[in-house]
Amino acid sequence: MADAIEALLAVGARRRQLSVRTLLVGAMVALADDRPGHLVRVHRALLSLDAPARERLGVDRDGHRLTYRQVEYTFSLVVHALSKDRPDGTPSERLSSVVAALLEASVPDERKDASRSLAVDWSDVESFARPPTSTTKAVDDEASWGHRTGGPTKGELFFGYYFQAATMVREEHGPAVCKLVRRVHLTSCSVDPVPAFVPALRAMVHSGVALGDVLCDSGHAHRIPGHWALPVRRLGGTLVMDLHPHDRGTQGTFKGAICFNGALYCPATPAALLGIQPLSRGATATETEAHDRTSAELARYKLGRISAEDEDGFHRVMCPAVMGKIRCPSRPESLALGFDRPQVVDPPIAAPPCCAQQTLTVPPEVNAKTTQKHEYPSKNHRLSYARRTAVERSYSIMKDPASTDISRGWCPMTGLCALTLLLVCAVVVRNARVIDAFEERAADDRRRQAAGLPPRTRKRRRRTIDLVSSPA
Repeated sequence: MADAIEALLAVGARRRQLSVRTLLVGAMVALADDRPGHLVRVHRALLSLDAPARERLGVDRDGHRLTYRQVEYTFSLVVHALSKDRPDGTPSERLSSVVAALLEASVPDERKDASRSLAVDWSDVESFARPPTSTTKAVDDEASWGHRTGGPTKGELFFGYYFQAATMVREEHGPAVCKLVRRVHLTSCSVDPVPAFVPALRAMVHSGVALGDVLCDSGHAHRIPGHWALPVRRLGGTLVMDLHPHDRGTQGTFKGAICFNGALYCPATPAALLGIQPLSRGATATETEAHDRTSAELARYKLGRISAEDEDGFHRVMCPAVMGKIRCPSRPESLALGFDRPQVVDPPIAAPPCCAQQTLTVPPEVNAKTTQKHEYPSKNHRLSYARRTAVERSYSIMKDPASTDISRGWCPMTGLCALTLLLVCAVVVRNARVIDAFEERAADDRRRQAAGLPPRTRKRRRRTIDLVSSPA
């Protein structure tokens, strides 16, 4: 991408000593040493290289050593070339292509196809500029007020940008993979981050990266279907998401079938089963087992899908009694099934289409927002959705005070393009660290296996009560 960016820069009367390639290398070297995203530190990182590297990168040329003014000048040219002529809070196509290419280059070829599943989320990145007041104007015109989405400061106002990332996670029943960030997207807080991220996923799919499971929280799920759920499914993704409280429960009917938590259920489904709620965080083993039994019982009343979606988004479902999951008097052939299946006691007197027909054609607008891979909130959904914590760990590494620490003051420059360039360099460094740690753990497991030892397990976090109650 360095050559492509160079082609966009204005050609002066004298050749620049600092190339775009050297500038990007210097930014990554500076960030790899846990330095803030300051151009002066980029300059110092380049000067700290050995003599052959400085000569090869052009830091030392014809007896002249690179100056800070040259770093600042080249960076300003790059920002000007990749920015929009009229900033609107979203990145330009040129900037998005540069970000995507740098991130793809940070993923080794042997790991690109390790998994198609992605966990997506957004976080906050504060601007270095002070927010506007009643008498002053903010220096950063593209930044705006937003709300933090997680942690102890959830709901707190901040002035800056929304930083969105897609992190690779393992397949549901697949081996562990490097949790590498495949795409990032930075937008102003005045722009809804969820629909703004769809073009980045679309460009990724068009570049040849297949999309599998897409794990997201209720912040993504509670959107207009045309802004997130429908475009992701059209790209080939399968949603695994947490439903917003407003989207849970019964949401009307379709041809007699009950629309419940993104699926269609038999109209004779017991009301007690339709009152199931997600499992609480502090649930005991007994509560978890009881919840799983209830969700498994509810799944028997679900109309089963018997076809994939066609090009227009239509698919077909079948009555659970016809599929042999329950016994129903409206389907006399189902009464020959064993008594280990639930029995419909009070079927509808006037049979609706879902009871009169063996199959139904479901249009895309039915449960358009809430349809997902597993029944919500079943055990399969809970185990699959647990993979989403990978993207949260990506943000925790980026915000760790002992690491990159992208808190306010990390980057003294303003503007979406300048901040995006340094952020993507930080993410590339983060990917390199994750790969090194993953390969080190894999090598350690191979050594332990050769020695006849079991693989090393993660140490469980010990609480204060454990230390107090432990014997001396």
